[in-house]
Amino acid sequence: MMNQEGLGAYQHAQNHAQAAAASPHRLIQMLLEGLLDNLSRARGFMERGQIADKGLTISKCLDILNGLSSVLDEEKGGEVTQELFRLYDYCGRRLFEANCNNDVAGIDEVSNLITDILEGWVVLKPEKVQVGSER
Repeated sequence: MMNQEGLGAYQHAQNHAQAAAASPHRLIQMLLEGLLDNLSRARGFMERGQIADKGLTISKCLDILNGLSSVLDEEKGGEVTQELFRLYDYCGRRLFEANCNNDVAGIDEVSNLITDILEGWVVLKPEKVQVGSER
C-alpha cells in the first residue's frame, strides 16, 4: 500500500503528464476540475477546524482563479470574456471572505458557480474555443 506522500507524488506526476498532452480546451477543463477538488478539500478543512490547511487550500483556489482569468482573451471573447472576468473576480472575493469568516456557504456558492462553468465548458466544441492572450 502506498503512503500518502507517495500517492501525492504519483498524482502530481500523472497531472503533469496529462497537462503536457492536453489541448488548450482540456487544460481549462483540468483547471476547473482542480479548482472544484480544492474547494471541496478547503470545505473539509474548514469543517474540521484545520485552519492552516484551509488557508493553504483556499490560496491554491485563488491561484487557479487567477490562472483562469489570465488566459481569457478580451479581443476574441467579447462579452462572455468580460462576464468570466467578473465572475472569477467575484469568486476570488467570496473565497477570501469565506476564509476570513470560516463560512462554508461561501465555499459552496463558489463551488456551484464553478460547476456551472465547467458544465458549460465541457459541451463547447474545442475548435470554437479561443484560449490564450498576450495579457
